[in-house]
Amino acid sequence: MIRFFSQLSQLSQLSLLSLLALIAPLTAAPQAFLNGHIVTVDDQFSIAEAMLVDGGRITKVGTNAAIEEGLPADATRYDLKGATVLPGLMDSHVHSTGAAVYEFDHIIPDMETMADVLSYIRARVSKVPEGTWISLSQVFITRLREQRFPTRQELDEVAPKNPVFFRTGPDAAVNTLAMTLSGVDRNTKDPEGGAGRIERDPATGEPTGIFRGSATGLIKRGSTGTKSPNEQEKTDALAKLLADYNQVGLTSISDRGASDSGIESYMALRDSGRLSCRVFLYYGVNAQAPIEQVLKQIDKAADHPLHAHSSDLWLRGIKIFLDGGMLTGSAYMQRPWGVSSAYGIVDPKYQGMVYVDPEKLYTMARHALSRDLQFTAHSVGDGAVKRLVDVYSRIDDNDFPVRDKRPCVTHCNFMAADLIDTMAKRGIVADIQPAWLYLDGRTLLKQFGNDRLQYFQPYKTLEEKGVIAGGGSDHMQKIGSLRSVNPYNPFLGMWTMLTRHPRWMGESLHPEQIVDRAYAIRFYTINNAKISFEENEKGSLEKGKLADFIVLDRDILSCPVDEVREIQVQQTWLGAKQVFERKS
Repeated sequence: MIRFFSQLSQLSQLSLLSLLALIAPLTAAPQAFLNGHIVTVDDQFSIAEAMLVDGGRITKVGTNAAIEEGLPADATRYDLKGATVLPGLMDSHVHSTGAAVYEFDHIIPDMETMADVLSYIRARVSKVPEGTWISLSQVFITRLREQRFPTRQELDEVAPKNPVFFRTGPDAAVNTLAMTLSGVDRNTKDPEGGAGRIERDPATGEPTGIFRGSATGLIKRGSTGTKSPNEQEKTDALAKLLADYNQVGLTSISDRGASDSGIESYMALRDSGRLSCRVFLYYGVNAQAPIEQVLKQIDKAADHPLHAHSSDLWLRGIKIFLDGGMLTGSAYMQRPWGVSSAYGIVDPKYQGMVYVDPEKLYTMARHALSRDLQFTAHSVGDGAVKRLVDVYSRIDDNDFPVRDKRPCVTHCNFMAADLIDTMAKRGIVADIQPAWLYLDGRTLLKQFGNDRLQYFQPYKTLEEKGVIAGGGSDHMQKIGSLRSVNPYNPFLGMWTMLTRHPRWMGESLHPEQIVDRAYAIRFYTINNAKISFEENEKGSLEKGKLADFIVLDRDILSCPVDEVREIQVQQTWLGAKQVFERKS
């Protein structure tokens, strides 16, 4: 111990507090958790009564008698009283640093109708000076009752003297003043490269106020007059959000698109002993930049100190955007979307937006994988999924095997049988958001019809084919597991997998893709651990693994299926340290 403390000055990146937090599990007495219904999620999906933890890791799992045998006198005993225990849950897709401060200046109310949107903008007009920009992001139009953008005229009416920028995914709607200040008029051309477009009135050629994809960059936004957090406030807000993750059983997250400042926030939490989730980082790279800049950004991530493995905070991935979104009618599809008033599609041949050509995509993916960085791309439509899978296949065939590098498809919503077969063959993994089926299934059914949704989030086929897929939320705004724009409550996600029942619908969407409870649990535990190369560290409750686990208020394996979405977490443990306990 004396020798250890003599080395403290050499460890400048860690504070004394975080070092003591690391030492504590190694010196504490063993912990015995007894009389439980422990769902281990091991290969046999076995159920145990008890487990022994020492040094922050599990040392034995089995019966009460097996754990009691030879138990040290100083061991701490915990009576689980028959409660169900799961491995700590994992979210494969969050944007926590931005979500944590989304409401830093003011609360953003829930919005279900266009009247709600316009009411919010009108309220902001009354609170900010004339000329101040009013910005509202990620109110998805397909989740509004009217299923449309606000028109330029509506925005002009509620905010005639304030420029307005209403963003949904990669697209945006603006008012006349916003266009005027940006120098955009009927003569403004679409961005080069086909990655964006200005929607125009077919009769007059005038911009409607809706900008798709990279065309949103034509709008030169100014100050919104809102308060911005300083670095300490960002860190404190992130700690608050991670604590809320703990309340719904999350002990590990993957931040898909981390920025330099976001990484600094995570490091600050780690160094102060407040990192209550394990974090796997994907460094966000702008794929629209020249390829030389893209490769430099990939090298920057590969050379970062956090690229060295750590079970607490690990920079191991690269994330880009390949296509648009299904909620905005811009996901890149193999077949045309079809004309749609909800999505504002007038061209019957329109297939969506794709932002990276195959050769450039191949160059950046190959480079990232060669630098021991998992590569992934936002790929919603089956056209985008095919483009990415084809690139991974090309690397696999011509450069080096990719299976052990676990190349990933982010979102992977619309798929096809041949794509699934290729993913299984090559070892390509997938990050999927089940809550989107719940929130958006009815809209998608109306747009595409039942047949085209055969392979929309095909859980059962992925399981049967052996594709490693895991569950995420794409949490981007607000703190609150069900009030967030993309809900991050994993039990809602599991329930969706068990029922495939979209809201506002009377029947399931392709019920043949329903899975059992064991697979739904694996989706948020061991499968996500495999996606992040950590199946030997976590994801199941087995000897040698980290003691990350949660205690539930009911048995997830036997309760009525509709109760799964109502499950409450009673306790959350991270490395044998309790980070949450529900107060009675």
